[in-house]
Amino acid sequence: MSNALGLRRRFVKAAMDAPFLGREEELALAQRWKNTKDQVALHKLASAHMRLVIAIAARFRHYGLSMADMIQEGHIGLLEAAARFEPDRDVRFSTYATWWIRASIQDYILRNWSIVRGGTSSAQKALFFNLRRLRARLARDPGELATRTIYTEIANAVGVSTDDVAVMDSRLSAPDASLNAPMVEGDETGASSRVTFLVDDKPLPDEVVEDSIDGERRITWLRGALGVLNDRELRIVRARRLTDDADTLEALGERLGISKERVRQIENRALDKLRRALIDRHPEVQAAMA
Repeated sequence: MSNALGLRRRFVKAAMDAPFLGREEELALAQRWKNTKDQVALHKLASAHMRLVIAIAARFRHYGLSMADMIQEGHIGLLEAAARFEPDRDVRFSTYATWWIRASIQDYILRNWSIVRGGTSSAQKALFFNLRRLRARLARDPGELATRTIYTEIANAVGVSTDDVAVMDSRLSAPDASLNAPMVEGDETGASSRVTFLVDDKPLPDEVVEDSIDGERRITWLRGALGVLNDRELRIVRARRLTDDADTLEALGERLGISKERVRQIENRALDKLRRALIDRHPEVQAAMA
């Protein structure tokens, strides 16, 4: 641990001791790297701007992540900036690199700050990194009305809904909690863990299997019972009861050339025949119908 701390201190000292680059020297190094991929030029350009990486990473230290890791991610952003920098645009490299360094560090924070993925859109990302600062206003006036007003102001400023602001605020208010962590101190059995209190509305595996078997059995019974119907009764029952898009009495009557009242009578008679056939062949059906 002490060795790692010593290495980090030496790294920071070396970055701070690196000489500043003048505008002309910076431009010359950027052109050498862009035109000839001169690694020495890239190293000098990156080394001179590592203090910028450290300064930007320090702004995010309150997120509780490793400073060394954030500096490393910022260094990746710095190299990305060097790869994309256009020396002929008359812009200082530090100005251009700042955006890439900050974006790389912010992406790292979003990936590692919580086990729950968040900030996937640009608006959500802006909300995540601005809400902590804006929440200071909530602390000064924590009333319910003030909270709703500030949520609305933040939502309008960032371009998200007030519900998104409320959800993000709740996430930033407390760290993630493991579902396997005990809710009662000293419980080593896991009986009081949060996961034991989660409710699953899905049926149990044995219920799924039972329903599947019963469903197949009923389909087989119904197919056998349909044999007691004549052709017209079977056609009406299929069109009215055995299809997702059931025909109306009127439409079915027009196709069969009979009135809709006659269709209704035939349908009721066919259903009675089916019911009697099922009960005669499978007496347990009567108990289910009761």
